[in-house]
Amino acid sequence: MAKAGSRVKVTLRCSECKQRNYNTVKNKKNTTEKLEMNKYCPFCRKHTKHTETK
Repeated sequence: MAKAGSRVKVTLRCSECKQRNYNTVKNKKNTTEKLEMNKYCPFCRKHTKHTETK
């Protein structure tokens, strides 16, 4: 069985259209603030800033 670690699954949401597009995993011990990435949004059809949601 896998250990109960500090890595959690997070969902990334587009800052413009508010659609939830991507799922990723982050280490909660090393990255305590919200994750922000520049990703491609298929709904906006351009690269936008995606922020972490629950």
